[in-house]
This record gives sequence, structure tokens and C-alpha cells, in this order.
Amino acid sequence: MKTFVEENLDYYAETQGVLPERLESFGETYREQGHLTRDQLYEIAYESSTRSAYHVEGNPEGRCKEVTRNVRRVDGDFSKIQLLTGLSGFKAPTASCVLAALSGERHAVVDTRVWASLERKGYLEGRKESFDAADYVAMIEPIRDIAAETGYSAVEVGYALFAYDDKVREGTLH
Repeated sequence: MKTFVEENLDYYAETQGVLPERLESFGETYREQGHLTRDQLYEIAYESSTRSAYHVEGNPEGRCKEVTRNVRRVDGDFSKIQLLTGLSGFKAPTASCVLAALSGERHAVVDTRVWASLERKGYLEGRKESFDAADYVAMIEPIRDIAAETGYSAVEVGYALFAYDDKVREGTLH
């Protein structure tokens, strides 16, 4: 699996995935402030899904700060994603960007491509087009296993899985 991750991480730059440098920048801000503002959440959402990012603007500023502060305090992947998806404009894939920015060692950006790659590799069964908090938990467990096995971070494994699907998928995404 180490070679798989390495080769697909190299390919990731050729995809339309979230830019790792941007994600790291969001994470630095999040860790320094202890929370994220609505504008910062909008930027993350825009990186993840330009079409639906405008929904983030419907969240009150105080709620954005409260939720992102609480995400840092709560234990459990399900609870963290569930909190974030309570914000308008944040489904599990976009919420995963916030967690991956905060802690790339433990979290990854997940979406349809990552699920498909995990399914192709025998870690999950069936195809999915939409995700909730339980699906994030289902994906992050094998991602962490792969990370532990290969020495890469969870976020890097997620990028590699995304790139792999981009490389091998025939036809359209949905």
C-alpha cells in the first residue's frame, strides 16, 4: 500500500481536488484562533464545492464560531462531523475538509471518489453518492489503518485515494 499511496499522491496534483496548501493554511488559522469565522468556513466550503458554498453565508457568525470551537472540544469522529453538518452548506464531505485542516494526521477529506477507491480496494462495500456522519466514520477507519501501515498521514492517504479514482474511473462521476 505504501507504493500505492506514494504513486497516487504524485498524481494528486493533476486532479481538481482540494489544494493541500490551502487546507493547511485553514488549519493553521483554526488552531491559532480556536474557531473559524463564517468567512473562513465559506473559503473552505468554496475549495470543496464551489456550487454550494454560498449556503454557508446563511449561518449566523456566532454559530460558526460556536460550532467550530465545540468541534475541537468534543471526542469522536461521528460527533465532530455531526456538529459541522449542523451548519448550512456543510454536508459530510465539506465538513471533512474542516477536520482534515484541523488535524491531517487523524482526518482526511472524503467524498465519492474516496469511497469508490476504498470500495475498489475491498475496504467498503457498495457505491455511495451522498454521505453522512456514519459514512465518514466508515471511511476514516480504513484510511487510518492505511496511514498506520504506510507511515503517511490520514489526509495524505485521502488525497491518494481521491487521485486513484480520478485516474481509473471510466465515465462520469455520478
